[in-house]
Amino acid sequence: MIRQLLKSRRKQVLIDINTQKDFFLANGNACIRNRKRVLANIRRIMAWARSRKIPVISTCEVYGNHNGANRTNYCIDGTDGQKKIPYTLLSKRINFPADGSTDVPFNTLQRYRQIILHKRCVDPFDEPRIDRLLSEVQANEFLLIGASAEGAVQEMALGLLQRGKKVSVIVDAVGSQNRREAKLALRKMRAKGARLIEAKRIAGISHLRYVGICSYEDSKEQTKKKLC
Repeated sequence: MIRQLLKSRRKQVLIDINTQKDFFLANGNACIRNRKRVLANIRRIMAWARSRKIPVISTCEVYGNHNGANRTNYCIDGTDGQKKIPYTLLSKRINFPADGSTDVPFNTLQRYRQIILHKRCVDPFDEPRIDRLLSEVQANEFLLIGASAEGAVQEMALGLLQRGKKVSVIVDAVGSQNRREAKLALRKMRAKGARLIEAKRIAGISHLRYVGICSYEDSKEQTKKKLC
């Protein structure tokens, strides 16, 4: 039973939504606005989760190519853009495909630090495995980061709230593609009961404003990565 995944209620669970290259790289096919600032805060939150041993549940969009017939041009299965940003990955993790199943092995969150769940849609609760897992997992607070505010983050927040969960959206660790729609989405989340907070509320104040993503040739950037 998924109910047995957590033997007792956790204080916090971090929900990492679509932190994939197509959303966060400058040349990504669905790149967010203000990505550098958002990524700096995502990196801080992930480092905080590692240090505090906070369980992480990640969702990733993945779409089939179907010989070019798919109208979605981002997060295509097998492409580099569908992959997660490297520093959003924990070493002890497990991946689940988007296959319509509700099965999750017993004791998964005790055996792994991160569960990565693939989905073929924007709304994570349209995937049976994600719906059942997030409905069953108990925590005092679910912390949301990722992309996009007006898309998957909004759907995640509203879905959790509908299931009686306490939700906090880390607004400066959430990206968007449309400023106006993102503001409306955040207002809606707050009106439904979500708490809107900044990364410093969780991870403290940092002087790191921007982060590199995939350049491992720069020795200074490599040094920064080791700090996290």
